[in-house]
Amino acid sequence: MTDMKPRDVQVFPVGTNTRVLRSRSWARLRFEIEYALAKGTTANTYLIESDKVALIDPPGETFTEIFLDGLKSRIDITKIDYVIIGHVNPNRAVTLKALWEISPQITFICSNPGAISLRKAFATEDSSETKDLPLKVMRGDEILDLGQGHQLSFIPTPNPRYPDELCTYDSRTEILFSDKLFGAHICGDQVFDEGWQAFQEDRRYYFDCLMAPHARQVEKALDKLSEFPARLYAPGHGPLVRYGLIELTKSYRQWSKQQTAQDTSVVLIYASAYGNTATIAQAIARGITKSGVSVESINCEFADPEEIRTAIEKSAGFVIGSPTLGGHAPTPVQTALGIVLSTATKNKLAGVFGSFGWSGEAVDIIESKLKDAGYKFGFDAIRVKFKPNDHTLQTCEEAGTDFAQALKKVKKVRAKIQPASNVEQAVGRVIGSLCVVTAKQGEMSGAMLASWVSQASFTPPGLTVAVAKDRAVETLMHSGNSFVLNVLQEGNHLGLMKHFLKPFSPGQDRFADVATEEAENGIPYLKDSLAYIECSVKDRMEVGDHWLVYATVDNGQVLNNDGVTAVHYRKTGTHY
Repeated sequence: MTDMKPRDVQVFPVGTNTRVLRSRSWARLRFEIEYALAKGTTANTYLIESDKVALIDPPGETFTEIFLDGLKSRIDITKIDYVIIGHVNPNRAVTLKALWEISPQITFICSNPGAISLRKAFATEDSSETKDLPLKVMRGDEILDLGQGHQLSFIPTPNPRYPDELCTYDSRTEILFSDKLFGAHICGDQVFDEGWQAFQEDRRYYFDCLMAPHARQVEKALDKLSEFPARLYAPGHGPLVRYGLIELTKSYRQWSKQQTAQDTSVVLIYASAYGNTATIAQAIARGITKSGVSVESINCEFADPEEIRTAIEKSAGFVIGSPTLGGHAPTPVQTALGIVLSTATKNKLAGVFGSFGWSGEAVDIIESKLKDAGYKFGFDAIRVKFKPNDHTLQTCEEAGTDFAQALKKVKKVRAKIQPASNVEQAVGRVIGSLCVVTAKQGEMSGAMLASWVSQASFTPPGLTVAVAKDRAVETLMHSGNSFVLNVLQEGNHLGLMKHFLKPFSPGQDRFADVATEEAENGIPYLKDSLAYIECSVKDRMEVGDHWLVYATVDNGQVLNNDGVTAVHYRKTGTHY
């Protein structure tokens, strides 16, 4: 996907002496898996110009040049007193270095873990550069007075993905600068969230990808933030939250509760040298959580051994991820592995993953020790060289889903199976046509057998498809995506049913050995189907353990005018 518009910086006043500088890209940027919606993004930076001048959350290196140009056109950068950093990563450090070079009087403000990361990011072969780094660490009880009533409070809201996370609150404007919280990856001209309901799907997807694996920490963060009466959330990405603030806060609590209330959990333990292993962990966690299994994510670089031990004891399975440094796993991962081997019973399901630059010995070492100890694996070990691409992340997500489904299958076997009730039998008498949904976006593709399909509207012609949350293809069926609905033909459907019902390994090509052609929307359709319909997703609604996807029809064709639609008959409404 290429830019529909050039990247730019949009500047807009959001409060007294306060402006937002929105670095915008209409193209997909590959930082994290929540960009899979491909709706572009904004990197929001905030400027408070009072007696003292503070810059909050400068963007990453993708926007460094245009951001600095936009900033220079509106303020003398040498007048900036403070740069406040919600979280530090190598990507953002490029912009921070450029700011410090231009304006050496700047003082950087961050959390204590952020200070450690910032020193690492600024370190060179001549480590003396970091000795003079102007840093002020905020631990949560300090106030920074910018003058004219702008008193900034700092709220640490750490989670395993962002252990240095720091929110900032301005008492004068009652703006909460929330960095990763309450964001969404969408790009447009709208600064605030007027008509906030239209953004809810994007915010939910952002939450599911980025926050769901850390639901327990999100709940703690919400408790802390409730002490600060905010009239505006100023997140690091997407529209600023003004009109839907109360509803979004309630949604975050509800979504977090859905995760923490699950009765089956997986502990995901990892360390990450350059962010790649953390991105893989995030994709695996996404696959697990979407399947109705909660994740206790632990960054072992910052975790206490007792925290790891407790999480292992209460989990049904565990997954360990590690980079390879000097041919070995880093010390925190080795320590965590020792705790796992001494704590986890052998009936717990295991998984291993990691990233590497030149060699991947760490994954091999961990896998070997777990095999020798007698653990069974929920997916084949995942080894990723350098930065994971779209296909790799899809594979990781599917591996997480397989892991969760394996745990649920064991639990179901242990539970006593009850005969279907009269109500369940009655629901099972609702029938539907047998179809195969096919979808593709860039390097990612997917397909599923579907029978919960119905026409939903005449004008425009539209239909609904119910998609289980743990289906791999679900990721490709958000608003703005396209898919093809292939209607199967009675008497010619068993081969296709058998193919699409079989279990696919993570990343496996769903269309291998199946006759397909490309529809006008670029998605494969099945040549042996009765008819195919090209659809565009317009909306989706959460309905229990499924998403109900509404799509309008763009094109279609009957491939056999003499054929009859295959129909699926069920005996109970408790399964397909």
